[in-house]
Amino acid sequence: MNTQTLQNQHLQVEYTTDALRIMGLSLPGKSNLLADLSDAPPLQTPYGDFHFRGGHRLWHAPEAMPRTYIPDAELTITELPDGLFLELATEPGTGIRKQIRIQLASHRPSLTLTHILSNEGLWPVELSPWAITQLRLGGTVILPMPVGNTDSAGLLHNRQISLWPYTRFNDPRVRWDDEFVLLQADPLVPPFKIGYFNRDGWMAYWLDGVLFRKTFAIRLGLPHPDNNCNAEVYCNDKFVELESLAPLTHLAPGESIDHIETWDVFDGMNSLPEILQNALSISG
Repeated sequence: MNTQTLQNQHLQVEYTTDALRIMGLSLPGKSNLLADLSDAPPLQTPYGDFHFRGGHRLWHAPEAMPRTYIPDAELTITELPDGLFLELATEPGTGIRKQIRIQLASHRPSLTLTHILSNEGLWPVELSPWAITQLRLGGTVILPMPVGNTDSAGLLHNRQISLWPYTRFNDPRVRWDDEFVLLQADPLVPPFKIGYFNRDGWMAYWLDGVLFRKTFAIRLGLPHPDNNCNAEVYCNDKFVELESLAPLTHLAPGESIDHIETWDVFDGMNSLPEILQNALSISG
């Protein structure tokens, strides 16, 4: 796996030159926040071996075999004034082309990722851009939960959660609270996965005094994958994932759709209660 580095005085980003992956994210003098799975065995598919690698990747939902696990094709890298444009060749079988534009902020440890899916096939495809960030274990995932009424009388539901077959309600890593769900990313099995419609448009991971937060647009009233989830978290004994999803779209041949995330990294975050208190003002 070959990598190069994009950096400024605030942030360092490591990316692969032979696959569509961001493998490193770190503040100056700090450890990489992202998980490295370069030693993980490949998954065999009809299109060749899929390598998990780790880090950040772009998929299209809903998840299915082999559609989701088509190996990365040839990668083209274009330098931009404030970042990079990464583009894969069109996927065999699906006709989908994946692209990621990386833009570093000039004044703070932040970057913007524009994930693009283009249909270069012969027929429409229903899909959702799916941005997946794999992080090192040992930290705490912070998921803001909807609070308050959704109707004036308070009679209608305000939360809907999707659980996967292997998820346990009594998983010791999880703390279910009213304003936040917290997941301690410990190396346990079976895996844990939760999905929901995140009305706050952000989720975060606290590790070694550093807070990683990804924000994304909220698309109310549009269908999303996995029983209307725009945010999902997966944790196993190797890594933890923060995942955001755009609405499901019928993408016609020649059309493209994008999904934008903003990543912010905060140093000196040494108290989880203080982080949660400040996060309440973000959640509004």
